[in-house]
Amino acid sequence: MNVYILDIKKDRLIKAEIVIAGKKGIPLKRDGWNFNWEQLVREKNSKTFLLKTSGPEGSVEGAMHLKIENEMLIMDILEIAPHNVGQKDKRYDYVAGCLIAFACRESFKLEGDYKGFLTFVSKTNLIKWYADKYDAKVALGQRMFIDDEAGKNLINEYLERK
Repeated sequence: MNVYILDIKKDRLIKAEIVIAGKKGIPLKRDGWNFNWEQLVREKNSKTFLLKTSGPEGSVEGAMHLKIENEMLIMDILEIAPHNVGQKDKRYDYVAGCLIAFACRESFKLEGDYKGFLTFVSKTNLIKWYADKYDAKVALGQRMFIDDEAGKNLINEYLERK
């Protein structure tokens, strides 16, 4: 799926794409990533997606691991590239927003009571950020969710640019 992320230095949107992760081009811990994406991509009953800049030399700017449990879509892991973390020297913005909106879109493909809902566990220090930026709600403890209305808004904002 084609999306647009913000090149902060040039202050313009650039084309990127969200693709299912294969065995090549997986983010590595030795390159500063926090999670073992090589292991996650092999996990059964789950899917790993990468957000990459477009073109033959496209670089991975973010990664997300999704799985379904009890009819619910769970954003098990979301990570943006080390060079996109923080505010000071961040290279691209909208990476997390595009991946979360994509996960929300995937949740609408489900059948059952949780169609349109995305659930995840947040680090304690990010709960307020997810609530403020993505309209996520706290369910219990660190478990959060994005409901169908908030999901539609994120899809419109990050995937359809409305």
